[in-house]
Amino acid sequence: MNAVNDVVQYILGLGASVMLPIMLTIVGLIFRLPFGKSLKSGLTVGIGFIGINLVIGVLSNNLGPAAQAMVKNFGVSLTVIDTGWPSAAAASWAAPVSAIMIPICVAVNLIMLFTKTTKTLDIDLWNYWHFIAAASTGYIVTGGNWWFAILCGILYEIACLLIADWTAPMVEDFYGLEGVSLPTGSTNAFGLIGIPVGILVGKIPGLNKIDVSADTIQEKFGIFGEPMMMGIIIGAVIAALGGYDVGGIITMGINLGAVMFLLPRMVKILMEGLIPISEAARDFLQKRNGDSDRTIYLGMDAALTTGHPANLATGLLLVPITLLIAIILPGNRVLPFGDLATIPFYVSFIVAHRKGNIVQSVITGAIVIAFALWMATNFAPVHTEMMRGVYEFPAGASQVSSLDMGGNVLNWLILKLSQLFAGAPL
Repeated sequence: MNAVNDVVQYILGLGASVMLPIMLTIVGLIFRLPFGKSLKSGLTVGIGFIGINLVIGVLSNNLGPAAQAMVKNFGVSLTVIDTGWPSAAAASWAAPVSAIMIPICVAVNLIMLFTKTTKTLDIDLWNYWHFIAAASTGYIVTGGNWWFAILCGILYEIACLLIADWTAPMVEDFYGLEGVSLPTGSTNAFGLIGIPVGILVGKIPGLNKIDVSADTIQEKFGIFGEPMMMGIIIGAVIAALGGYDVGGIITMGINLGAVMFLLPRMVKILMEGLIPISEAARDFLQKRNGDSDRTIYLGMDAALTTGHPANLATGLLLVPITLLIAIILPGNRVLPFGDLATIPFYVSFIVAHRKGNIVQSVITGAIVIAFALWMATNFAPVHTEMMRGVYEFPAGASQVSSLDMGGNVLNWLILKLSQLFAGAPL
């Protein structure tokens, strides 16, 4: 098992930009796409992901210090630190169940695909860490019960595949991602709560008549309504809240304006490579099953949606709002930090379901984040146990958690199921 785990860790250590070209070239060949086209598609997707990661890196590197500055300015003192999804992913991959869960998750997906219980072929191997995190949760709470841990991971995966199927038409309609679904665990979990909450928000008298989308903002404000300018303005406001000087405010604004301008272009590059494989997969499976009407989706990372101006604007506006909610929310002990730059991932389905209405999306997102903070607070003891020996705890933090894993309703339900099975206090 240690040897298998070492191989898995080595492959994963290559990163998505290397894994995806290899995976997609193999997938293309399986679905009878010529080698040259398969390789070109795989490499194009890998290059697109490099571009997306570079731009998201700019976002994270700017929002992280700004968040710290805002916390210092507002004098916030919360004892559970949000260490972000990277640390949660690292802890998941280091868990005892990680090596065995990857082939199990692949097998479950293929069985569901060929029994027509899902339409999604999840090739986003890196994000299997969400399934492994659920298995690790069950493993820790039950004191090392392997079978129950595996069941937890499978249940989480099934939920993500079904949610991905359900939301795929909406993803295609709003984001233009044809033949793609998004089985990313955190995006699915936030959407599961966010879509019904958004429906209720959309029924509030007065609010239901407000339609502030990226298009309407651009139409009313001209150049100042363009995504680039929206990023500059929002970035400047965040920097001002962090107490930056004039130079820092301008720099922050320009950097977030660059994110708003570049990210959609990176997504377009990635989609250039993805479309031929998506079409080949659909044609192959339709012929094999004798069902010309059958739809097959390629399961991809929700990063594909973060380039939409409404998504980015909603996510950036929610950064200071999330910190404010954390301060005033009764019962919350989590200080949001590591996952602030990942909020655009969490609101992907919310923004799409609200059809890009930024006002309704921000209000919906704020409500969902309040629930996420409560769940992350409740999850902190198990989250902390999972991180021991993998992550160096920040000074002054008695416990750690994250919005991505601890504030994720699917993983929180796995936590409650595990506690019920183990006879532990809920």
